[in-house]
Amino acid sequence: MVSQNNYFQYLKNRSLLGLVYRKFWLYPKLNYFLVGKVLDLGCGIGDFLSYRKKTVGIDINSKMVDWCLSQGHIAVKMETDSLPFENNSFDSVIMDNVLEHIVNPESILNEVHRVLVSDGIFLVGVPGSLGYKKDSDHKVFYSQDNLVRTLNNNGFQLKKIFAMPLNFKLFDKYLSQYCIYGIFVRIEN
Repeated sequence: MVSQNNYFQYLKNRSLLGLVYRKFWLYPKLNYFLVGKVLDLGCGIGDFLSYRKKTVGIDINSKMVDWCLSQGHIAVKMETDSLPFENNSFDSVIMDNVLEHIVNPESILNEVHRVLVSDGIFLVGVPGSLGYKKDSDHKVFYSQDNLVRTLNNNGFQLKKIFAMPLNFKLFDKYLSQYCIYGIFVRIEN
């Protein structure tokens, strides 16, 4: 497992091109689907928090949370599989490149379900096959079908699925930044 400090340094040292891609291509697309009060689950160093002001960030890594707070973001440290928020606190939750790090996601998905309002939006992104293989901390690979099945089994209904940077399946094997995104709606269990 990658240490909290090492993962913090990894995120801080990503390329300028990656930052430009996220800020001008990825985040505008993802933000389009989000409504109301938003929780960024696994906020890392707060790139999305910088993009979408007033979004609440949460991370299990205290170094990430401290960094986000030092940048003026709203960020909270979480304990494993527990979100310190009231029921129905958020209109949308984004979980971008986090789910693949969790061996048994049912507990955290139950927590997401709990903090989302009825018909709330849950946006989930997972890496394609090359991106999955490039990170030693990835635990579970999600194909498109497996992602949809996992979320359907945990109280969410698929609204839309797409890939980034482009919806071009060949990128899955040749571009580590290729990711699958699902827009799900919270349904009653």
